[in-house]
Amino acid sequence: MKLLDGQELSEFIKERQAREVRRLRQAAHTTPRLLILKDSDNPVIEIYVRMKKRYAEDIGATVDIKTVATNKLAHEIEKANTDKAVHGVIVQLPILQPELTDEICDQIAPEKDVDGLGKNAKYDSATATAIDYLLAGYNIELTNKKIALVGYGKLVGRPLSALWRSSNYDVTVFRSKDNDRLSEVLPKFDVVVSATGMPAILKTEMIKAGAVVVDAGTASENGVIMGDVSEDLCKRKDIMITPTVGGVGPLTISALFDHLLRAADE
Repeated sequence: MKLLDGQELSEFIKERQAREVRRLRQAAHTTPRLLILKDSDNPVIEIYVRMKKRYAEDIGATVDIKTVATNKLAHEIEKANTDKAVHGVIVQLPILQPELTDEICDQIAPEKDVDGLGKNAKYDSATATAIDYLLAGYNIELTNKKIALVGYGKLVGRPLSALWRSSNYDVTVFRSKDNDRLSEVLPKFDVVVSATGMPAILKTEMIKAGAVVVDAGTASENGVIMGDVSEDLCKRKDIMITPTVGGVGPLTISALFDHLLRAADE
């Protein structure tokens, strides 16, 4: 087994970003500033917010965190859109009324939508970009490979399928209605990316020898973050796979801050 270690790649990116922040501060007297909005104190959300704040501190950027009622999110976004000191705005998902997610994310100014979730965002989805970074960092070539995306959500499946299809990769998307046949169809694929948020949905019999497996799913059970990959699949020695912790997550934050630095430099 070869682990696809996103944390290791993220550290290299972080060093570059720290140099870029120093340049921005010296040449343009600008400190990149990110506003994170959330509408709850969900413990999983708190973990991700703390990680982003700590990352910002490491590279010299600034993160402001605001907890507001769901019906106040749009107002806070509107204020941030016109605030020249704020270069990026994200809404930490999930929100308490998930049916409003698209409507709220679409209100972020395209040039400040560093998570890439709004319909007019200037930047690609940070999570989709992270998966691209991860595979490129390990020299995994996607041309002429059969790629399966399990899950078609806003954060991963939808943007990643668009990104890879624009590169003419052979991508097949599986949605929740296809779960019963995954054991039959997934062994045909060379690369499997799962982002369903359903713990252990990917089992060892679904993955062929030599395959690449990227677990981009996130769920919480009793406050513990779980992925889509089963324990037995994690132990396979004949595949390349992301670790239980430190796979896509660290690079998602790196991609987010890459977008923030670009926004601050314009």
